[in-house]
Amino acid sequence: MKTFQVRAIAAALLLALPCLAAAGDAASDPLLSALRTELARSAEKLKNAEAAPLYYLSYEAYDSSSCWLSAKAGAIFDESSGRQRRLDVDARVGSAQLDNTHEFKGAAAASNSNSQESFLLPLGGDQAALRAEIWTLTDRAYKAALDRYAKVRMNKSVTAEEEDKSGDFSAEPSARFYARTEAPALDREKFRAMLRRLSARFKAYDFIYDSDVYLSLEGENRYLVSSDGSELVTGNNYVRLGYSAYTRTGDGMGLSRDKIYDASDPALLPGEEEIARDIDRAIAELRALAAAPAETPYSGPMLLESRAAAVFFHEILGHRLEGHRQKSELSGQTFAAMVGKPIMPAFLSVHDDPTLPAFGGEPLRGYYLYDDEGAAARRTPLVEGGVLQGFLMSRSPIKNSPASNGHGRRSPGFGAVARMGNLIVTSSNKIPYGRLRARLLEEARKAGKPYGIVVTDISGGQTITTRDLPQSFSVNLTMGYKVYADGRPDEPLRGLNLIGTPLQTFSRLLVTGDDDAVFNGTCGAESGWVPVSAISPSLLFSEMETEKVQKSNARQPVLKPPYTDR
Repeated sequence: MKTFQVRAIAAALLLALPCLAAAGDAASDPLLSALRTELARSAEKLKNAEAAPLYYLSYEAYDSSSCWLSAKAGAIFDESSGRQRRLDVDARVGSAQLDNTHEFKGAAAASNSNSQESFLLPLGGDQAALRAEIWTLTDRAYKAALDRYAKVRMNKSVTAEEEDKSGDFSAEPSARFYARTEAPALDREKFRAMLRRLSARFKAYDFIYDSDVYLSLEGENRYLVSSDGSELVTGNNYVRLGYSAYTRTGDGMGLSRDKIYDASDPALLPGEEEIARDIDRAIAELRALAAAPAETPYSGPMLLESRAAAVFFHEILGHRLEGHRQKSELSGQTFAAMVGKPIMPAFLSVHDDPTLPAFGGEPLRGYYLYDDEGAAARRTPLVEGGVLQGFLMSRSPIKNSPASNGHGRRSPGFGAVARMGNLIVTSSNKIPYGRLRARLLEEARKAGKPYGIVVTDISGGQTITTRDLPQSFSVNLTMGYKVYADGRPDEPLRGLNLIGTPLQTFSRLLVTGDDDAVFNGTCGAESGWVPVSAISPSLLFSEMETEKVQKSNARQPVLKPPYTDR
């Protein structure tokens, strides 16, 4: 699993919510009408068309618009905009106890895949054109479901009985909701000029070999209709302004500094002066990183600042608490049998709440009202007082968790599985950041280490959950400092990743800060890329381990950039 970093910006709570359309608009929505009509026709006529009954059918359509602007070295580099509609069809044949989505085992396990065919739909309101495309994809999805169901039954007949005998699909209450949103207006000329000015700031530095500044606006309305009676239309707008700067050291290591600002409307983005100050700070950090020596692996006290800690929890805990991993016989099932048992210090609690549009005035990318299987999003306790309470659930039941809690998510072209929304870490043992840093130095002296490490930025990472590999994690440390116990100035460090295993790492957590911060990102897993958020205070560990990063060994550019010639 990988996560790209994003920094959220301040926004009013109400502005993070979609503009609700009038209830009457549902009756006149041509896309909804086509989906509804074709679903009723297909569900009824295909129900008993073959020996294996079609017991569930759903359509999810994504009506999206986008705008992209980017600039390099003071000039507009790329500009595009577009609109598209895309359709996913979920056809389930057999029964809720055993259907075509059942996991293959044994030699056939290599053919397990969560990807599926996705179609573009016409943009207009022509019912015949819309229904023709829906019909075509329905036919293909239905035949694919029949084919896979036959293979599932064959696979079950030649493999051992599963440990978890839960069914493949849970019944959930149907829902009807209509809240289509329109994409906000964008003053393109204003942002073209801003991006040109901001991107020109990098030109004064000959050690920066590449840089860019960009603006992205995405508006998406999701339509879901299903044979169990759900009819849902929800919308979200995602506005992101970001910059990146890159350099390469003499030993061939690529380095970067970047930042992304999130909002629900371009008007809510930070002002140009604030972004310019951040760019200047990033340039100074990049220069310091490039001048620092490559580090050797370290094991000792470490302080993860709050935003980095949020990424850390997302990677090492969140993915392991996704429900389908507790049932899959290909998964390491780290926490499957630990409900009701302590898995971390008693002062920590964790929950996931996709219904929160903002936190402390900052918009949350993991906000949604209904998941991609039609289940209502809800606050889900995961850990309370250090004790595991349960898992993130889609409509794929597991032992002792027979129902969804609104976390079945996907991007177009994939089947939904349990995923995080807004993962939130809280602590009852927290101290101010200044005391936390002093405690880090105490731990370094106690361990006989000349320094502790403060991690200020993590760009994401990966966590291994499959049974055939070590149950470990590797998190990319993109900015951190050696903090010396004898009072010497802090020194930047480069070339290290954080590594470890979850249970051991949590056992070394000593205390947290009182400085909750938001991480916003886009997370990739079996069901594609979905927007997510995580919130955490800073974390102090008595010991954490690092490893050297892989580097390309490419040479630096032979010549300096042409715009730095004097």
